[in-house]
Amino acid sequence: MMDNPDVVDSTAEANYRVTAGELRQFIERVERLEVEKKDLAEQIKEVMAEAKGRGYDTKVMRKVISLRKRDKDDIAEEEAVLEMYKEALGMD
Repeated sequence: MMDNPDVVDSTAEANYRVTAGELRQFIERVERLEVEKKDLAEQIKEVMAEAKGRGYDTKVMRKVISLRKRDKDDIAEEEAVLEMYKEALGMD
């Protein structure tokens, strides 16, 4: 038996229909999160400025933070390849 295309279209349309209120809620949530993200970025900037003021190298700090997020095996593999490339170029 073949489905009636008009019924299928109506069902699909009903599944994707959103209310203005629901849409507004999603948009407002994202907007609030964007404000929080901006505030957090400003706080991070302040912490880095304080660290720099105390003599820390913030570029290296950012690198350490980045490394701490990564898997130790991935880091070891990257470092091994880096050493191999440096040796090939006579940089050791």
